[in-house]
Amino acid sequence: MEINPTEIIGYLASLFVLLSFFNKDLRKLRIVNSVGCALFVAYGVLLGSIPIIITNVAILLVNGYYLFIKK
Repeated sequence: MEINPTEIIGYLASLFVLLSFFNKDLRKLRIVNSVGCALFVAYGVLLGSIPIIITNVAILLVNGYYLFIKK
């Protein structure tokens, strides 16, 4: 079985998004979710998938807004 770096990034992204929902602290949830979204953006770039990139950039912007602007 060959290890595909692109798939590893996709699995890590999925793991971080899943783990974010186990946080009761909303700030930690957004931080962990942002890591997952950033990994999904990288995954989307590697796949050349515009919908994955757009969706996760939008979620990153929302998380960034609540983390840094609306404290």
